[in-house]
Amino acid sequence: MDCIFCRLIREDTARWVARGPVACAFTPLNPLAPGHTLVVPTLHHADVFETPPEVLTVVTALVQRVAEAARTGLNASGVNILSASGPGSEQSVPHLHFHVVPRWPDDGISTWPTGDSVHQVTGDPGARLADALASGRRLS
Repeated sequence: MDCIFCRLIREDTARWVARGPVACAFTPLNPLAPGHTLVVPTLHHADVFETPPEVLTVVTALVQRVAEAARTGLNASGVNILSASGPGSEQSVPHLHFHVVPRWPDDGISTWPTGDSVHQVTGDPGARLADALASGRRLS
């Protein structure tokens, strides 16, 4: 497998914000905003579906630390945290990653969808999710 994020980690060629044995953070080549950071698991996990809960816990804790650093270090008034997982989600790199994008009022970007999905689900989607959660499938 030739994962770009695994290669950056292995070859130590990223612009590091933080590095740890379970999670790391680096700046992308084409940031959406000053301080835009990618937070990834250090070992390869393709998406949120296959990432072990204990790894996801460490990764999201680093997402929170990077978000706080954007607020204190860059005077960002907020952040957008973006991630895509699985087919149909527009995931561009098959390695779990979270974009932490610092935001300021009137910064000129939008990271929020501008339209609604046209996909239809039969029944009540919320009730179907609740049923799936209650059945205990892949929950720890």
